[in-house]
Amino acid sequence: MRRPHIRSLAVAVAVTTAATGLAGTAFAGPEHAVASTTATTAASVVSAARAAAFAHASATGVTPGDVLRAQDVMIDPEGARHVRFIRTHQGMPVLGGDLVVHLSHRLAYTGVTRAADQSVEPAATRAELTAAQAEAKAAAVAKGEAGTAHLVVDARDGGAALAYQVPVSDSTTAEAAGTRTVVIDAVTGKVRSNTPDSDEFLSPKLLDTLRERGESLNPATGTVPSAVSLTSAAAARAVHYPVAASGTGTSLFVGKVPLTTTRTARTSYLLKDPTRWGTETRDAKGQELESFARGKAFTSTTNKWGNGAVSHRDSAAVDAQYGITATLDFYKKTFGRKGIENNSKAARGMVHFGDKVANAFWDSTCDCMLYGDGDGDMFKKPLVVLDVTGHELTHGVVDATAKLEPTRVDADGNQYGEPGSLNESLADIFGSNVEFSANNPKNPPNYLIGEKLGLAQKFLRRLDHPSLDKLEGTIDYWSPQTYDAEVHAGSGVSSHAYYLLAEGSGRKTVGGVAYDSPTYDGSTVTGIGRAKATAIFYRALTRYMVSTTDFHDARTATLKAAADLYGANSAAYRTVDKAWAAVNVTVANTPAPRR
Repeated sequence: MRRPHIRSLAVAVAVTTAATGLAGTAFAGPEHAVASTTATTAASVVSAARAAAFAHASATGVTPGDVLRAQDVMIDPEGARHVRFIRTHQGMPVLGGDLVVHLSHRLAYTGVTRAADQSVEPAATRAELTAAQAEAKAAAVAKGEAGTAHLVVDARDGGAALAYQVPVSDSTTAEAAGTRTVVIDAVTGKVRSNTPDSDEFLSPKLLDTLRERGESLNPATGTVPSAVSLTSAAAARAVHYPVAASGTGTSLFVGKVPLTTTRTARTSYLLKDPTRWGTETRDAKGQELESFARGKAFTSTTNKWGNGAVSHRDSAAVDAQYGITATLDFYKKTFGRKGIENNSKAARGMVHFGDKVANAFWDSTCDCMLYGDGDGDMFKKPLVVLDVTGHELTHGVVDATAKLEPTRVDADGNQYGEPGSLNESLADIFGSNVEFSANNPKNPPNYLIGEKLGLAQKFLRRLDHPSLDKLEGTIDYWSPQTYDAEVHAGSGVSSHAYYLLAEGSGRKTVGGVAYDSPTYDGSTVTGIGRAKATAIFYRALTRYMVSTTDFHDARTATLKAAADLYGANSAAYRTVDKAWAAVNVTVANTPAPRR
């Protein structure tokens, strides 16, 4: 593990433990998911994992003064247990201190996946800066209003330093004002990191490239013929409100779609889906809101939403609500995952975010999707395309599991480093799978990302041959320089490995789209199918990836996942190894740990 950087605010509070079985579904193969286990069992698993972490301190890196708080408990169909912990040291949250302890079905220690290879005890234990000084510096650097500074241990750069972590709101360092997390060295005053709390779909570098080219994105829209109203004939009968109702929406990008809404009175409906934990889309009203509660609810008297054009504020909301629920459905039916954080809570989105914002975001502060309307110049429509939503909500899944983070962020907000690239890649991989799951004829599924954005190259990124993306300079193969690549460019390495695992190398047509996937070493890879490939990558994410996982670590994680699901002697396991070798990620070229 090398150079972890964690953006999200770590807090020294108890984390609710949910025991879940996230793999071994029908999608993964013959195994079946363990949907849940009892609270007593979950508590015993956490207790055993915590005890094992201290008993095997030389392997786990846990030291006296550390407290481990369970973030997630996973029970595999074959009986293995995995507990993901966040760590505090002497009461201070440890950035880069996350780890996953692995146990057998008998709760015996079998191994660990850890973010920090080194001790997390800081060399200096006394701050030279005051909290007020750290807050002032953070406010100046992030150009916003600083919140309360908290002492943390920053173990993200191969060492451990006493630092202040400061949340900054209303930052003006990005296209849309938002929140950032700034980490200030408590001894030297050095800015250790300054990272946005939201994940932008379009990077600052890409937006600059589009402006330089004079390229205007104007995605084609259109609607399918009018659908038969799905409102139940029984609606006129006496009902008790609120109640689920079936309505229709006319979207910008996917035509007419069914929507499950909430009927609050005889002729009053709310764009909120009670069958999916209350998932809802609201209107940010052109403000840069990061509080979902402040968004305006969408209501209707007819349960018909939008008109397929930007002239109706509901139209973008239809795309957003459809995309969010399609993403939830993909994760639930594929992996048994109950919501983005797997806690049976609503997913949320806000459209019409900000004034002329040409982007879409997963915002961890709001814990929701935010969609701008476009700037009216370079981008003329809201960024509510299906695979954009699937991509961005997957960042939420990553935030709830491995918390993969970039290793650095430049002054313009561009992110760099392999863990961040892997995060972007997983968002592309699962975002494309959302399309396959939805199988909407107005948005045919494929291995292309952003194909409906109206770009001259006909897509933003693609998984089969990433370097065909000339806008971001996405790369096909790993090299030592990849470690500091911009994250969207670097994402091509693992996306390419995934495509090779799923579909294989060479020419192939899937769903009417022609692909031609090359290999670094000229080898031929025979794919194992999208279902198995996706199951392997999901299990790797949830069990074997942590905040610092890079591409070589991802190779190891996916091999472990393949062994879990299909056996260490299986064709699937061997193909995982071949797919990574085909993008030049091997044991032989694993870099030495960075210190």
